[in-house]
Amino acid sequence: MKAVWKNTIIAESDDTVVVESNHYFPRESIKQDFFKSSSTTTHCPWKGDASYFNVVVNGEINPDAAWYYSVPKDAAKQIKDRVAFWKGIKVIE
Repeated sequence: MKAVWKNTIIAESDDTVVVESNHYFPRESIKQDFFKSSSTTTHCPWKGDASYFNVVVNGEINPDAAWYYSVPKDAAKQIKDRVAFWKGIKVIE
């Protein structure tokens, strides 16, 4: 699977985990140069607390377009150390 924004591959892996229709990529499969930490956090009752990345490609910023759960609840332990995408980032095979 590939995560693509602005015609640029920002993550690629054959080992994604699908939860609620979102592909969670292994953290090591994201191309770090495109990811900047965000101060945004959210809470999911069954997954836990999510943190976010801003995605930056060619100087364009897609704020909070990637998220991850550093310490997911037991029900979501399969997404620990994985990153998912939204806000126009396409996940394709």
